Amino acid sequence: MDGALTYITEHWLLTALLAGWLLDMLLGDPVWLPHPVVWIGRWIAFWEKRLNHGRYRMAKGAVLVVTTLLLLAALAAFLPHWLAPLVVFFCLAGHTLRREVRLVFDALDRSLDDGRRQVARIVGRDTQALSAQEVRTAALETLAENLSDGVVAPLFWYCLLGVPGMVVYKAVNTFDSMIGYRTERYRRFGCWAARIDDAANYLPARLTALLMILLGSLFPVANHASLRPCGSRQQAELEQQEAPPQRRRGYFRFLLRYGPRHASPNSGWPEAALAAILDCRFGGTHDYFGQSVPKPYIGDNPRPLGRNDLTVSLRLSMLAEVASVLLVALRWMWG
Repeated sequence: MDGALTYITEHWLLTALLAGWLLDMLLGDPVWLPHPVVWIGRWIAFWEKRLNHGRYRMAKGAVLVVTTLLLLAALAAFLPHWLAPLVVFFCLAGHTLRREVRLVFDALDRSLDDGRRQVARIVGRDTQALSAQEVRTAALETLAENLSDGVVAPLFWYCLLGVPGMVVYKAVNTFDSMIGYRTERYRRFGCWAARIDDAANYLPARLTALLMILLGSLFPVANHASLRPCGSRQQAELEQQEAPPQRRRGYFRFLLRYGPRHASPNSGWPEAALAAILDCRFGGTHDYFGQSVPKPYIGDNPRPLGRNDLTVSLRLSMLAEVASVLLVALRWMWG
């Protein structure tokens, strides 16, 4: 017993990781539990209203971002060890992400309006005029992108910098999701928020895509015969018989072709990985805050998306999350 307690004390970062991850798997983000990210969001909204006008908007936005990140890093550095599992719990979003994406498909089964309202909870684009195909596409794009932002990236920075790294990353991501848009209102004020978020996600986004490709080629996450239109079913069955190295090479070629095409330097990589595995098409022009924002397509198969695609995507997301947690656990176990 004493030996176990000693190990837990000496490896508190490992203990915090596993405990926090299990809490997220069990609870997600309960509505009754106050969430620190909401507090960060309120802080950002408070200062945005007071600073985002007049002259020097870019400078004021930069000062807000840097000051907030330094303050949070200092607070996290002196956080008691026993609170670390709660930090990990609040910074991971895998369970909630998969639940919200599943709810979009469930809502769409009821009606198109329900699907539009549900997907509006997890995407930044305008959803009032989306078709059923566009609702499903938006949900799966979000699943891929936020597998990086909500799972792999927080774990990546936890692996490198411990609790302060995870907390600061989450704040960076919150800044970007609130003010990092290229619209007239946020283009200057949110410029630094967007740039810092791009830098913080550069490696995690590519690691996420790599994990998805490796797992998608090693494990039978996708039955392409059930995903393809009927006319190409025979070809899909032949592809499914390919050995993992052959599938992996095809996925990598797809990833290298389409990953850099996204307007964001990072979002395209996990989206391209999922599009490769599903053999579908993501991207395209969408409206944000009433403004049309052109985006290139990721993939070239505009086939209808359905429940099978949801099942494959959720399975792949779960595998990638487990693999990420295990890799970080090994780092803190032997580090």
